[in-house]
Amino acid sequence: IHLATENEQYLSELPQQAGYFKETRIVEFIFLLSEKWHLDQSTRYQAVELLERFMIKQIEQMCGDRGSTKGREQGQRSSWSSVREHIVNTFVLRLVSCVQLASKLSLHYSRVTSDTALKFLQSLKYSYTKQELLESELAVLNTLHFHINVSTPLAYVELLLEVLGYNGCLLPAKPLHQLCVQLLDFCYLTRETIYDTLLKIAIENSTPSKLQIAKFLTVKEDFMLLAVGVISTGVFILIPRHWEQVVEHLNCITGITPQSILEFSYAVVRRIVGSTTP
Repeated sequence: IHLATENEQYLSELPQQAGYFKETRIVEFIFLLSEKWHLDQSTRYQAVELLERFMIKQIEQMCGDRGSTKGREQGQRSSWSSVREHIVNTFVLRLVSCVQLASKLSLHYSRVTSDTALKFLQSLKYSYTKQELLESELAVLNTLHFHINVSTPLAYVELLLEVLGYNGCLLPAKPLHQLCVQLLDFCYLTRETIYDTLLKIAIENSTPSKLQIAKFLTVKEDFMLLAVGVISTGVFILIPRHWEQVVEHLNCITGITPQSILEFSYAVVRRIVGSTTP
């Protein structure tokens, strides 16, 4: 109930720019960096969400500060150019800070120290100091008002798997969990293709309008739908004979219709088949 409420609250306040910083190259960078530093599964998703929320708020604040002063069109273009330049110049540093902060939220695993982060940045030819690294972490914290312990889709997946087990679904817990994590990674890394397919299925049209794309944003950012879709796809791949039973239970637990679950699983499976076809 808590996760569902949190998800609904997030969707009700969704900024128009949501998803801008979840493009494949950024997500892949964070996943590879988390793997390099031997961070746990939840940390990489937390880092993606932190970076996304921070970057959107930072841009809103910077544009708001510059927009508050009236000026000519040329001055406004120059103002946006300076915003863009600042974002580009500090992006990798902010990304590393988000991974650092996410690692500190995971008490059972090693956190990323300043020395580790600086060594990595130096390997990319950046010359930041420990003080600048600390200031970057504080910038993220202040911009997000220290609200960094956000739930990730992995938390939704794991909780729903527990509820399914509690409700009597006899599923192979460990292999299903491992497959669901792999599928969640896959959904993050092929996000645009999967949701593009899902949108076209939903509207029964291969050329959605700008309005339809804008309205579909809440679907793309719905963690509960993503978790349900991942579990459904995992069960379909691993133990297809239990698929209908699991979909029925997921519908009862979350209220998401079997049709929506089916469509999401179809979009994921279609992408998997497409990515493995020579």
